[in-house]
Amino acid sequence: MLPAIEISQLRKTYKGGRKSPDKVALKGIDLTILRGAFFGLLGPNGAGKSTLINILAGLVVKTSGEAFVCGHDIERDMRQARLSIGVVPQELVLDTFFTVRQALDIHAGYYGVPKAKRRTQEIINVMGLSDKADIHARRLSGGMRRRLLIAKALVHSPPVLVLDEPTAGVDVELRTQLWEYVKQLNKNGTTVLLTTHYLEEAEELCDTVAVINHGEVVACDRKTALLKRFDSKQIVITPPQPMTMIPDSLRGWSCDVSAEGKLVISYKPSQHAVGEILDAVRVSGIVIADLTTREADLEDVFRHLTHNTV
Repeated sequence: MLPAIEISQLRKTYKGGRKSPDKVALKGIDLTILRGAFFGLLGPNGAGKSTLINILAGLVVKTSGEAFVCGHDIERDMRQARLSIGVVPQELVLDTFFTVRQALDIHAGYYGVPKAKRRTQEIINVMGLSDKADIHARRLSGGMRRRLLIAKALVHSPPVLVLDEPTAGVDVELRTQLWEYVKQLNKNGTTVLLTTHYLEEAEELCDTVAVINHGEVVACDRKTALLKRFDSKQIVITPPQPMTMIPDSLRGWSCDVSAEGKLVISYKPSQHAVGEILDAVRVSGIVIADLTTREADLEDVFRHLTHNTV
């Protein structure tokens, strides 16, 4: 089966003005997203994420390279490529003079979905827009407008759903409802490509993650493999009384005392076992009232990768 998205040496350069140089947004991106994946595309502002998504959606013309959506070339087979993808953009851009129902019906018409096969009411119900169905978009709140954007991306039942910062500035209730629905879509076979600055969302939802920085992919792997690659862990020890200094016997370890007086020991699991560290703590005379461990999370990996690439 062909991948959901396949990108090869994709480049994009925005022409500069008279006094400004050209801006290279993408520097030869190679990326493959398998069918059925819940894929996270992470990167700092200006890394090239939105440019990449807009090229896939047909909103930006690539400079060079190739991109396929479900096997369809985005230029040579433009119609099928666009029928295969639904994009939820960051910007709240809507047809403000149409009602929610009209907007969805019109959008379905753009994709050639016959009236008998349109899922307008189903999508309205799922996105929690039932009581807003006949209200004009201009009268919707920011959160409701975000729901409508997501609904529009679903009208043609695309096999690939792209969510570009879908929960930016929305309430907890919508966020929870959205992810429950998207997880169900993914479970039923829809490939999901998510960009988000909420790294805890990406860690919870995505099975595969790519990190893009300065227009280049600096890492792409299964989430679990990416986390294991970051060889770091912490032990947090709570003594009966808050600590103020580190015992001399522990100076050889990477230790800190937290603001709450807890001892925080950072170590590499590939080099040291937990028992070895606890033995050193006991030898130092520290009594352990409580102990917790903290493994590297996606935010640690993200910071490491984006702060150490130029």
